[in-house]
Amino acid sequence: MKFFEELHLQRWDDHRFYHQNRINQTLHFFSACCFLSSYVLIFIDPVLAVMVAWLLAMVLRQSGHFFFESKEFDTINNCTNEYKESVKVGYNISRKIVLLSIWAAIPFIYYFDVHILGIMKVENGMLYNISVTWLWLGLGAVLFRTLHLFKIKGVQSGIVWATKILTDPFHDVKIYWRAPYRLLKGDMIDDMTEWYREKPATNA
Repeated sequence: MKFFEELHLQRWDDHRFYHQNRINQTLHFFSACCFLSSYVLIFIDPVLAVMVAWLLAMVLRQSGHFFFESKEFDTINNCTNEYKESVKVGYNISRKIVLLSIWAAIPFIYYFDVHILGIMKVENGMLYNISVTWLWLGLGAVLFRTLHLFKIKGVQSGIVWATKILTDPFHDVKIYWRAPYRLLKGDMIDDMTEWYREKPATNA
């Protein structure tokens, strides 16, 4: 499979398995807007960029997954939630819980002891220290999973996934910009009809 074919496939599986609820799609649209803002802000105010990315974009994004996507049998794709979690290329729910637990613990760590990680200075301020650590956590999470995918799926799959993660905000705006309108019309579930007409080749 060529690079862009695999990228299309990873995006397709992510969408059809994990973005059926219109509330989740709407939250992903707003999350993507926040992420794109943080991409610009990183060159202007890195601390604010990280805060926007983690406190707004990530909270909106993961809230959609945790609270609005069904964990029951997926009748649209005819598979169980356990199957979807087992074939998830990136961070499935259990991996996300670990990552988000580390993220949430970092402010408490600095509150009790700013020197505990051995790399930050008190004079930089707690907000700055937290934002730098969150930035490295995000980059580290992407790098860790990419290297893990190198081992279990191959180098191309890892690079494809990393590319997908970094470009997801642009792609989410493209495919979910109509979700708020459809949600207001009462269309709560995307049955994937329009997507299945253009689906990539897949055995899943």
